[in-house]
Amino acid sequence: MIAILALAAFAGLLIYAACSDVASLTIPNWISIALVALFPVAALAAGLSFADIGMHLLFGFGVLVVGFFLFQAGVFGGGDAKLLAAASIWSGFTAFWPLISWMVFAGGFMALAILAARQFVPQAETNPPFVNRLLTGKTGIPYGLAIMIGGLAAIPSMALLPSPLTLP
Repeated sequence: MIAILALAAFAGLLIYAACSDVASLTIPNWISIALVALFPVAALAAGLSFADIGMHLLFGFGVLVVGFFLFQAGVFGGGDAKLLAAASIWSGFTAFWPLISWMVFAGGFMALAILAARQFVPQAETNPPFVNRLLTGKTGIPYGLAIMIGGLAAIPSMALLPSPLTLP
């Protein structure tokens, strides 16, 4: 039960991060910090060993290092790199492939859709400000949305969920 609540918090934080990224092209640091801080508590409650928790944290740190280089290369935003690293702590090795696969698929689709919209949809005063901001060629792509999709798609593969064979 606690694992389900923890995964609901994980999903809620990812959804909030995606909404923030779409609205303002920023992901608050507190979201990534909350994801990192919540994981060890949730993992202990779900019965993961200290070694497993350490491996998840180490894996997330590795993703953060890769994200830092992608940020330096201008491929990724800093908030995106931190959010992906925090989500990777939750996925660990087990669920990282679904997370990254869905994230790349959703991010590519979203980027194509936004680039097409920039060509064919005019900015208008009646549009919400965030829509006009996305329609300008001067802004990036809110990749937090793609990270959210990847994270949500990875939940069924996460080690925090008990195996169906062990349920009473």
